[in-house]
Parts: sequence; structure tokens; C-alpha cells
Amino acid sequence: MSQQLTSTAQHYIGGEWTDGDGDRTFESVNPATGETLGEFHQGTDADVDTALAAADDAQEEWRSLSYIDRAEYLWEIYHELRDRHDELGEIVTQECGKEISEGKADVAEAWHMVEWAAGNARHPHGDVVPSEIPAKDAYMRRKPRGIVGCITPWNFPVAIPFWHMAIALVEGNTVVWKPAEQTPWCGQIIAEMFDDSGIPEGVFNMIQGFGDAGNAIVEDSRVDTVLFTGSAEVGHKIAGKVGGEPGKLAACEMGGKNGILITEEADLDVAVHSAVMSSFKTTGQRCVSSERLIVHADVYDEFKERFVELAEEVAVGDPLEEETFMGPLIEAEHREKVRKYNDLAREEDVNVLVDRTELAEGEIPEGSEEGFWVGPFVYEADPHEPLRCTHEEVFGPHVALMQYEGDVEEGIAIHNDTDYGLAGAIISEDYRQINAFRDRAEIGLAYANLPCIGAEVHLPFGGVKKSGNGYPSAREAIEAVTERTAFTLNNSKEIEMAQGLSADITTSQD
Repeated sequence: MSQQLTSTAQHYIGGEWTDGDGDRTFESVNPATGETLGEFHQGTDADVDTALAAADDAQEEWRSLSYIDRAEYLWEIYHELRDRHDELGEIVTQECGKEISEGKADVAEAWHMVEWAAGNARHPHGDVVPSEIPAKDAYMRRKPRGIVGCITPWNFPVAIPFWHMAIALVEGNTVVWKPAEQTPWCGQIIAEMFDDSGIPEGVFNMIQGFGDAGNAIVEDSRVDTVLFTGSAEVGHKIAGKVGGEPGKLAACEMGGKNGILITEEADLDVAVHSAVMSSFKTTGQRCVSSERLIVHADVYDEFKERFVELAEEVAVGDPLEEETFMGPLIEAEHREKVRKYNDLAREEDVNVLVDRTELAEGEIPEGSEEGFWVGPFVYEADPHEPLRCTHEEVFGPHVALMQYEGDVEEGIAIHNDTDYGLAGAIISEDYRQINAFRDRAEIGLAYANLPCIGAEVHLPFGGVKKSGNGYPSAREAIEAVTERTAFTLNNSKEIEMAQGLSADITTSQD
């Protein structure tokens, strides 16, 4: 596909490209420049209905194939992702504003996930379980749940769709997918890859559009599992709806108010490097980005000085340039949200250390004045005050420094003082402190002496508390898209029961 959309892009339903039922369209916009990248048909409830009917029709034939046969279609996509690494990385950067190394990493993560899921097709599935009765064989077997509805975010527009769909498809499910409305071009390219792979009609379906299309997927009774990655607000609505439907599952990975705990035993070179990466990569628009840096009093002053110096200087600019560290925010509405939280922090009387909300003259690239730019915002706050700015997710380069005294347990208590529980990190050279954080931090993803970012595809990715109710990726996603059946086979002509239960049948004549 060329790097220009010359006509209104279509949905992919039942193996066919279609304008769909509605007449509305929407645009993809480059967040760095404000320019239009392409026009897309907006999906309707009727389009979702057609896609689900196609997925339903295809399900029986698809599940009857072997794991290996199903995986063969994904190997085609694996090779295309690798072959088009640079091209697709640039498209990711153009559409969601991530600097170019992150755009390319997004594509690499996608092929890693496809590789893992397709490779897993040749690994053992299920378990042989010992039976109490020697003449019996007992097994644990997995079967596909049926139709999986996938709703994915804009900040990883290539990687996360494959977190969801690669596993669901290899396990024998059919898929109806709604990409994020901010990154429909990436969705279009992924759909083209599935079309080129020759996957059977109806196995994979894509509906472009907004939340109403996603809601139609969630609410339809034909959908057996919903895999969602996105905001906590939307995720909780999905989990609430699905939770009330017997037999239906939702695995939702949502946001966080993530923290890094920097103890008195920290290597400050590692601490500062990790904090800058965690706070400002992807312009703070990762679900695992760190908005709270919890620093021990013994090292606080030095850490603050070094972190503030880098926050003042970190390179904001054209995301296609390799020397750029931070690109733009995704859209005008989100820029306004980040600005409001920066204003809120000032109103809550924190001590502002860095305020690059409005970038200085010359920082915005020439010709990109219509982009959605914002720089780092850093402040000091009391960790024991119930401030909104230190407890609500901003999803931007908005960072609080919070000083603590005492032992590591005090730092962990501050770290856990949030409704969220997605990710966190500890920086320390003391393994006992690291182990205490590992055991007591209320999070689904933990790091030690590393940035609070990063996802290796073979590890589960999800959170606790307000951050999630499942792991819609890697090994744990298999739990959400399959049913387990305990199967017991009697190899004897006699019936013998476990636990000493009598198998004798008595009658009134006995």
C-alpha cells in the first residue's frame, strides 16, 4: 500500500471490502501537523450486525481446522510485518505522533506477537491429569469460545490489535475488530494484510468508526468474549455490561496512575534515566507511563535537580526525526485535557518546577503549527494530600515528585495510594527492598531498576484495581478466548467411581 490514501477507505466484512450501511465518513489527522491523512467510512450498528453474522457463519469451519493450519495464515502476516518494518513504522508515527523509533518498535512488537501466537500452535495444548482410577484417562482440553470482539487503542495501533487477534484466531475463534478512530489508517493496513493472507471469509472482520460501533460489538449476544485495551472509563462500562450476561467474558486492560519508587539505596543514574523514559516516552501517552515519582528524602534533592534539568531540555519536535524524544499529543481534545490538569495542579497549590505546557518559540517544527504540542510539566506535591492532580490519570507528560522518609514500606504505601494498579517500578540496589516492592505493590506489571514501560509479548499484560479485570495479551489471553473442558475416558467395561462412591445399582428386588 502506498503512503497516501486516495479514496475513502472501506470496512472489511465477510472477506469483502465494503462502504457499509451508513453515509458518514471521518478523517485521520496527523497530530504533528494537523494535516488530513485519509478519509474513512464510519461504521453503523447495521455494519456490526453484518460483520457478526459473517463471523458466526465462518466459526464452525474455522474451528474445525488444526491449530497449525490456522497459524499458517498468520505466518503470512508475520513476514509482511517484517518486510515492511520501516514503511509501517513511519505510518504509525504519522498517524499517532510517536517518535520514529517507537513507531518502528510498535511494528516489531506486532510481529513478535504474531510469531508467539503462531509458534504456539505447535506447542502442547491441554494437560493429561492423573485419575484416581487406573482404568480412566483424564484430560484438560481447550475449545474456542466462538466470536471475539476486539476494541483497541490508538497509542499502539499495530501491536495491540495483534495482542488480541493473533491469539484469538489461532485458538479457533473468529474476530470482529474495531480499531481506534484516531488511527484508522493503521487499521486499514492490518485488514489488507489479512485479506492478502487468504484467510477464509468471515474469520476476520474490521469495522472502522467510533464508540457506537464498539458498543454494538460489546452488546451483541453473538459475541462470546470482548478483549479491550483503552481508558478506564470505557473499560469499566464494558466490564459492567458483559458481567451481567451469563457465559460472556470481558478482559479489559485499562489505564493507571503509575509510580516509580526511588529508595535511598537507588543508583541515581539508573533512577533518573528510568524516570525520564517512564514519564516522557510517547509524550506520556502509555497506559504504563509514570505520573508519580516517589523519592526518598536522602536522595531527593539530587534526583530532583537532575530530573528537572532533563525535563527542561528533553527534545520535543518532529516525530519523524531521529533526534526527537517527544512528539505531539494525539488530538486537540487530549491536549486540552492535559492543559486542564496542569492548570488544576497550579490551583491545588503544588510547587511547579517545569512548565513547558506552551512550548517556547522555535520548539514547534516549521510547518507544524497546527499540531497538538505540549511539553513536560513537573511539580512537587505532598504524597499524603488527597490532590486530584496526584490521583487522577492525565495520560500525558504531567509528573509529580513526592518525597518520603522512613523505610521502604512507607514508600510502598504511598505507591499503593491510588485507585489504579497497572504498573510500577522500584529503583534500588537492595534486593530486600526490591522483593518487598515485588510482594506488596498493588500492580499487575512490576519493574526493578528499569523504566516503568515495556512489554515483552510472552508476558501477561494487565492490572488490578481500577486498571483492569484481565490480561488481553500473551499467554493469559488464552484463558479469555477458550473454554476448558475436563474430559474423562473409561477404558474398562466396568464403572468405578472416585472418592469411593459406589457404582452399584440397587433395585427394590434386592
